[in-house]
Amino acid sequence: MEPVYTPVISFARALFAAQGLKFTILGDENVPTHGGAVMVINHTGYFDFAYAGLAAQKSGRLVRFMAKDTVFTHRISGPLMRGMKHIPVDRAAGAGSYAAAVAALRDGEIVGVFPEATISRSFELKDFKNGAARMAAEAGVPILPLVIWGSQRVWTKGLPRRLGRTNVPIILSVGEPIPVAADADVNEVTARYKAVMAEMLDVARAAYEPLTGPDLKFLPASLGGTAPTLAEATRLDREEAAERIRKRKEEREKKAAAEAAKKAGPTA
Repeated sequence: MEPVYTPVISFARALFAAQGLKFTILGDENVPTHGGAVMVINHTGYFDFAYAGLAAQKSGRLVRFMAKDTVFTHRISGPLMRGMKHIPVDRAAGAGSYAAAVAALRDGEIVGVFPEATISRSFELKDFKNGAARMAAEAGVPILPLVIWGSQRVWTKGLPRRLGRTNVPIILSVGEPIPVAADADVNEVTARYKAVMAEMLDVARAAYEPLTGPDLKFLPASLGGTAPTLAEATRLDREEAAERIRKRKEEREKKAAAEAAKKAGPTA
């Protein structure tokens, strides 16, 4: 029992029950009962980290998720994230978070990673970063694949939140641990576990209730849904990233101008 993580889990389960969320968890016996592992998870909704942790409950494990450092500076979420020993990620300088994750893995923790880095608007698997494979190889632990399907219907990028009693079914499926040798080709490992997750995702989708009418927006275009195609979603992601860069540059320029004006002092 942990003083912060355990009560948060209890609160989350009560919240999920109030929302009427219906979880089906498959393969949770594959979660190791001891020792480190890199849990790799597909990313379709903002609550994926909260749902993914449920898959480790049967094995009595807690997952330490890698998350954006901005979540750790928030006045409410920050103390909770730090109390649960999650790992902050500074995307501009990731060496520190990488080292912290490897240390946690060597200490026997399960570290949760979203190899797509950001939410998939298409609900298909995006390109995977190879960081999870690098961490597994360096720490001497396996990759633990997990796919989630249905979370996009609660809250995803670009669509309204549905946080009331929606009775949304969510499938969590855990695959068998994939050993990673210390000298493994991390790109090959990444491609291999992505292929495994693609197969698992196909199975989860086939088992899920049919999506029709307005819910077609939560279904990939390749399956007859109205979500953006993977190519369209990639374009939207690039435009969003470019806009973030533009805004940061603008903020830096404004700050520099203000500092320069302050140093110059009042003008006559």
